Amino acid sequence: MVQYLNNNSGFATWNANRNTATNTPGQTKSRLGGFFWWMILFLGSWWLISMWTAPKDKPTPSDADVAIVASDNLEIPSHEISSEKISVNVRGLRVSKISLYDYAASSDKTDSARVTLLAGDDDFIEVGINATGTTAPDIKTVWNSANNKMTWRNTDGVIFTRDITVDGYLVNVTDTIENKTNRDLTFAPYARIVRVNHANAAGVSTGAITNTNSKIRYVDWHSLDKKAYAYSTTNGFFGFADQYWQTLAEVKSPDQTMRAKSIGQKYMTDATAAGVVVTPGNTGVFTTTIFAGPREQTILDAAATSISGVNKTIDYGWFWFFAQPLLWILNILNSFVMNYGVAIILLTILLRLLMWPLTRKSYVSSIAMQRMQPEMQRIQKLYANDKVRLQMEMMNLYKTHKTSPMSGCLPMLLQIPIFFALYKALLISVNMRNAGFLWIHDLAAMDPYFILPILMGATMWLQQYLQSGHTKTDKNATDMTATTGRVMKWLPLIFTVMFAWMPAGLVLYWTVSNVFGIIQTYIIKKQLNKK
Repeated sequence: MVQYLNNNSGFATWNANRNTATNTPGQTKSRLGGFFWWMILFLGSWWLISMWTAPKDKPTPSDADVAIVASDNLEIPSHEISSEKISVNVRGLRVSKISLYDYAASSDKTDSARVTLLAGDDDFIEVGINATGTTAPDIKTVWNSANNKMTWRNTDGVIFTRDITVDGYLVNVTDTIENKTNRDLTFAPYARIVRVNHANAAGVSTGAITNTNSKIRYVDWHSLDKKAYAYSTTNGFFGFADQYWQTLAEVKSPDQTMRAKSIGQKYMTDATAAGVVVTPGNTGVFTTTIFAGPREQTILDAAATSISGVNKTIDYGWFWFFAQPLLWILNILNSFVMNYGVAIILLTILLRLLMWPLTRKSYVSSIAMQRMQPEMQRIQKLYANDKVRLQMEMMNLYKTHKTSPMSGCLPMLLQIPIFFALYKALLISVNMRNAGFLWIHDLAAMDPYFILPILMGATMWLQQYLQSGHTKTDKNATDMTATTGRVMKWLPLIFTVMFAWMPAGLVLYWTVSNVFGIIQTYIIKKQLNKK
């Protein structure tokens, strides 16, 4: 998109006119003043970065919090249950080590390891019951297991039965409580997720996630380090989200309190529902549903039938209305070509073809601006002291050449949201993870050899050179057009460095877009020369 900002574009011309209209003849900006403001900007940025990256003291965990994350149930017998998608380890009240069969841990084809959620010894999902008037099983309770069911009877004769089933990426925990006493008992279901922090992903919402009163809330790791968060809600879910995976739980009982906080080096989200009275001789049933899997829209749409709202947990960013269809089209293209690198190339060509009319109009406008330059400079000098007359003459000049100073910016304005939408789509797409293309093993990560960024910079320079009409900028010029032209010459180098650490899939998109632009410029020039 930067080609539309060159020294012959409507944007640069508009800046030049504004500069001429608002400054007196012969007035030059103080170099010392410019240096002063740049120093203020630099020092301010340095201070903000220092404040952001400075280590923060975490809140001191309470004794109860420390007890929660302690590994006190390692002696409890464990067993494994599975579906066609995942396997989970069950140890008493806790579920952990959730292995995702369809997702390899690395791009190494010889490595059979799968992605495993809550893989640490102290990472778990705990689903339990708080009891009033009697005792309930805790993390040290040894259950009796038979016919895929867990049972435990307390000293009052209350019978607790737990049934855990796995369906796809969902784990359903159903607790049945039989009140064999002669008094009313109150039971309040709860669930908590405890885990370590994983690396943040720039541009992706990671950390604690809750759905309270039908509103999705994100709390990043840095915020959890500073304070705890608590919400009251009629229902909803809670958990943690990473760049590609999320682990969520929904206690299917009304009137809940949800929390998110840090506990030493661990992080916890939990929910406790209101108590339910179970009268003598009656039974209480409590259900908690867990989702542990990828942040992939079709999978989350299917899971939403069991956990309402879980399909809305993907953060598509400000330009979600572009990001969602772009990701959908990208997946459709990949289903045909079976390679995401090729799919990105096809998507880029498709987008550029759709924008062809606007791009052609922009280029024709740029040619008109080049032809207007001598007359424009003459008008600017002639009416430098008469701002009203200057504006009138400039408007007449635009009408004569049937162009506008902003017409060259239309493709740029359209490409900005498309670029950021595609950037977001590539970052959140779990299918892009470990997707290879030529020498690149993971299109969601940076190019390890920096080949694509260099190609992108070279094609950007060539496209800029072809679209500038090979015009030279006067080094002694002080107007905004000349300044813009000099800055633009450095953009390919700046973008090369900036894109070197961006996802390779995004750099591939920009490189192909540049190549398409070069071919398009050649075709449009050839068509105009025939007229």
